[in-house]
Amino acid sequence: MKWDLTNYYKTYEDFKAAEKEAAVIIEALKDYKGKLDNEESFVEYFNKQNLLYSNYLKLYLYAECKVSLDRRDNKAVGDVQEVMFLFQKLSQNTSFEEPEILSIGSGKVFSFLDKHEELQQNRFALENLFRKASHVLNEEGESIIANYSALSDTGSETYASLTSGDVKECFAKLDNKEKVSVTQSNWTKLIAESNSPKERKRIFETMFGRFEENKNTFASIYNSVLQADIALAKSKNFDTALDMHLFANNIPVSLYHNLIEVAHKAAPTAKKYLKLRKQVLGLKSYHTYDRFLKLSEGENKKYTYDEAKELFFSSIAKFDPEFNAFAREATKDGYVDVYPALGKRSGAYSNSVPNVHPCILLNFTETLEDVFTLAHESGHSMHTLFSEKYQPAATQNYTIFVAEIASTFNEHNLLDYLLTKGTLSKNEKIKLIQNAIDNIMSTFYRQTLFAEYEYLSHTMAEKGEPITEESLSSIMIGLYKKYYGLDINKEKVKKYVWAYIPHFYNSPYYVYQYATSFSASLAIYENVKKGGSEAFEQYKSLLKAGGSDYPVLEVKKAGVDFTSLKPLMAVVDRFKELLDELEKAIAE
Repeated sequence: MKWDLTNYYKTYEDFKAAEKEAAVIIEALKDYKGKLDNEESFVEYFNKQNLLYSNYLKLYLYAECKVSLDRRDNKAVGDVQEVMFLFQKLSQNTSFEEPEILSIGSGKVFSFLDKHEELQQNRFALENLFRKASHVLNEEGESIIANYSALSDTGSETYASLTSGDVKECFAKLDNKEKVSVTQSNWTKLIAESNSPKERKRIFETMFGRFEENKNTFASIYNSVLQADIALAKSKNFDTALDMHLFANNIPVSLYHNLIEVAHKAAPTAKKYLKLRKQVLGLKSYHTYDRFLKLSEGENKKYTYDEAKELFFSSIAKFDPEFNAFAREATKDGYVDVYPALGKRSGAYSNSVPNVHPCILLNFTETLEDVFTLAHESGHSMHTLFSEKYQPAATQNYTIFVAEIASTFNEHNLLDYLLTKGTLSKNEKIKLIQNAIDNIMSTFYRQTLFAEYEYLSHTMAEKGEPITEESLSSIMIGLYKKYYGLDINKEKVKKYVWAYIPHFYNSPYYVYQYATSFSASLAIYENVKKGGSEAFEQYKSLLKAGGSDYPVLEVKKAGVDFTSLKPLMAVVDRFKELLDELEKAIAE
């Protein structure tokens, strides 16, 4: 139940040898500067790049896996830095590419592609390049940006070191005087299992206290991330960083604002749910960390990892053999690291690069939520396996915008499977409905709240307003009031949640896609339930497409049109239905 990294490189020496091979290819690419208007050089250049994508991105996967297992491992940290430097070198050595290809012109470029079948995989990327022409700088400008790329990642690296590499073990005192270690992996579980408001408060403050202690440092790091983002946007001739991030995948900016608008309109439903929770739980006051408490009575059922896998496999048995085969392949021994460990990265993810078996990181603690997390991350890996089977290396990487569709599709399906088995007790039914609602709260509402935070903080920085722990906390205080009706000023450290979310530091303007993907997956899943095999084939077409088209168009081919508010409102309607079901189940 651990990763077997020999699946990627038999020995560490093999990894280092591959690193040297990649360095040779990367070094050779710079020699094609000024030669891409020659057909032979053009073909050689792109064949070398495709070789890198096909065979050597595995370097990153291997290094990232090692450091995820133990952020305290300085050798592993060093390996990640070396690989990142190598691919920054690739960016620098090929910085001439885009301006040079644009100067050659689309007619000549596509005439080269028409003659060489092996380069057809590059067609979509080159078509996209000509779409982006007005935001591509001249050779000197692109070179300067490439040279500064390492500095632009400093905020992300510093954040990772502060939150994982330099974290000291912290303890909270329970009501029975016992001290318990509080970590990124276990703090929500500790709160969920506590019946004491005072105990929950101490656990939460122990966890978030580290963010309060370093609040000014986190604000400074985030300011560096914002300034790097804004500087790049300006350099690339975009009005705002939001425009830049959405333009990259041809996503309309209106979609981002529509998402926030719908979440605002739907806020009363979220507030109604929190009011119901407070009443059912018998709380004098409701805190943000109380969201982890279960509404049903009785002991929470434990699920072994093997039981979780079998539940997931049973839930998808009705789908076609290929889909089921990829589910089992995704969770194959050696490709899933299951249990928490000191120094291990918190949370869960599926990681992948072209032509390489994806891997899943879990921190499995035997809860029902962990069963859904397994289904979720398996969805990502299954998406990768479909993409690898049906796409060449250059178009295997699907965008973030569609990435969460396969994962949450599995969750919708698992929920329906468990609810319709007909063997659930009242308490189990309540737990499942609560789980579904909490999914909407965390994936749609919470991520949209965070998306609005990113928009407001970026806007503040773009106007030249100070970025401090006070200004960032002020944004969060306002948003929690607007979305949930909660005053987080009453919680000592909750306002520092902006320092807790790694995506803000690692991937600006990323989190909104959790909400849009959730909306799309719910709409697709409903289509599959109603439309049977034909609708399921439409869904599989998205999984097979990888990154071969613009994401909004890929989703549209799968049956969901994001030019309207309908997919977003569908989530709100589903939330209302589930809330009605929850109230009925509680009243039974």
